[in-house]
Amino acid sequence: MSINVIINGETKVYEENTSLLEISKDFQKDYQEDIILAFVDNKLRELFKTVTKDCTVRFVTTKDSAGRKTYKRGMTLVLLKAIHDEIGNLNVEKVLVEYSIGSGYYCEIKSDAILDEALIERIEARMRKIIADDIPFQKRSITTDEAIELFKNYRMYDKEKLFRYRRVSKANIYKLGGFEDYFYGYMPPRTGMLQYFKLYKYDDGLIMQLPSDEDPRVVPPFEPRHKLFGVLKESNRWGNTMKIETVGALNDVICKGGINDLILVQEALQEKKIGEIAEQIVANRTNKFIMISGPSSSGKTTFSHRLSIELRTHGMNPLPIALDNYFVDRMNTPLDAEGNPNFECLEAIDIEQFNNDMMKLLNGERVELPSYNFKLGKREYKGNYQQLGEDDILVIEGIHGLNDKLSHSLPKESKFKIYISALTQLNIDEHNRIPTTDGRLIRRMVRDARTRGIAAKDTIAMWASVRRGEEENIFPFQEEADVMFNSALIYELAILKLYAEPILFGIDRECTEYVEAKRLLKFLDYFIGVSPEEVPRNSIIREFVGGSYFKVD
Repeated sequence: MSINVIINGETKVYEENTSLLEISKDFQKDYQEDIILAFVDNKLRELFKTVTKDCTVRFVTTKDSAGRKTYKRGMTLVLLKAIHDEIGNLNVEKVLVEYSIGSGYYCEIKSDAILDEALIERIEARMRKIIADDIPFQKRSITTDEAIELFKNYRMYDKEKLFRYRRVSKANIYKLGGFEDYFYGYMPPRTGMLQYFKLYKYDDGLIMQLPSDEDPRVVPPFEPRHKLFGVLKESNRWGNTMKIETVGALNDVICKGGINDLILVQEALQEKKIGEIAEQIVANRTNKFIMISGPSSSGKTTFSHRLSIELRTHGMNPLPIALDNYFVDRMNTPLDAEGNPNFECLEAIDIEQFNNDMMKLLNGERVELPSYNFKLGKREYKGNYQQLGEDDILVIEGIHGLNDKLSHSLPKESKFKIYISALTQLNIDEHNRIPTTDGRLIRRMVRDARTRGIAAKDTIAMWASVRRGEEENIFPFQEEADVMFNSALIYELAILKLYAEPILFGIDRECTEYVEAKRLLKFLDYFIGVSPEEVPRNSIIREFVGGSYFKVD
């Protein structure tokens, strides 16, 4: 039986049960990047699926967000199989896919084998052989009980624990040449399309370097980010000490009534870190400008308030300055590639006025500081005069805070730079990471809906643009920070779940953003929800769910 398939406005006739992979071969010539998934009547599908009726198909490439995630999952499964092939199943205690560093994944192998350059070269060669053999990814559905037993037998105990809290009755398992695993999300059809990667030895593990978001066919050289890695490793050590490395372990704590103690311990740890940063600042009296920067929804505002309190305990008088008050008048705001105002580029700030005011303050002069009227799109002066005394220190918050082009006239020794981000230390299981961007997106959705009346659909729609701004204006300067602060709380997704699920369920199935909403709902389903009642009023998470002591809305 023949069916009609509409692709890119063109109707093609195929036999019933033709696979999407076969259909994609007819259209690959029209795309620069590799086709890796497809939408069938607005529902995301893996390419091994077949068409069974008249439908509309839209292809997803490795340039698209869903395609990039799928490529990374496929590469992770290839890496895991290669490690087990080279070292031997019985000799591998555990492989940990820990965190993202740039465009790569940092992984550790728990084994008696010595992870040296020679072993990494063998693992990479095995990966390239698996890819050259163009092996299909096979998918099968089993019951949750079968999954628990399967992963117990495979000694993947984190997955065994995860599935004990699954509400659904079925689980999808992927098989690659005899190696089976569970992954949160779709897979490519075959290994042959996974051409772009490179392995590097790093610290106690390895980096699997993958293509950047800008070009899915180019693997950039690995550039170590030692400060970021140090913060991630420190957070991971704390999770290990508390025996909470995965979602399943967090659910264990919640079920056993330990969540309140966990909240108090985690908050105390953050308070201690903020106190240590304050001590570093006051130890050097030449520090007069605290420059705070970080990506969206990192909790910069609450952090600034809490840091200011700590500084006051040391006899300092912190004065807050928001870089947003130095926006150029809206009519002069640069435009982005689509012709829209680009409020996130450095040129959207009146750099010279900012430097002029800051230098005058540094020299002891009295300065009237501006405020920005966002309704009118103009900078205004309302008598906010400031003059720096001996114990005064300026706390400057904004996305360009770490970029020396912003503060080019200020002496280097007068600046203390802080990078803050929500660097999630929790993983779903040993092989499924929680991207830090997912945690921040959920934070932002909850806050947008609560304080700004912005629907979750709209937050998701603008997220790609937000991420591009971060890649251009924040991440390139993170290693220049004097200190990094991780604002992620190990328990926070169990709290955010209660707020995020209703607004995600409110996204219409026909919306473009529904696919992302469905993915996030599946992700949040791993967590047992927790009431925010015991969360302290000065917690960073209060900036998003409400009830903060500070003016953060």
